[in-house]
Amino acid sequence: MLIVLAKAQVGEGALEPAMAAIADMVAASNAEEGCIAYAFTQDLLQPGVIHIVEKWQDEAALAAHFATPHMAAFGAAIAGLDFKVVEALKFHTDEGAPVM
Repeated sequence: MLIVLAKAQVGEGALEPAMAAIADMVAASNAEEGCIAYAFTQDLLQPGVIHIVEKWQDEAALAAHFATPHMAAFGAAIAGLDFKVVEALKFHTDEGAPVM
């Protein structure tokens, strides 16, 4: 399994116009074969920071995700906005276990 943790910096006034594209991206990504989870979250202490958390079955599923039309549409939708992914890291892991 892969975990992807990404961080985006969003300028003032850019989040609201990006919300429809984010909602479409999350819905379409969660429907992809091989996607276990996909979410955008706003940082509570840093309003201009968005965290993107993804869980994928394997490398093939992640590679297919990057080739989807909704990935291209999302990129086009945020291209004119002050919305920039500043970090994206992937981690190979097992299925995990409850913390408590």
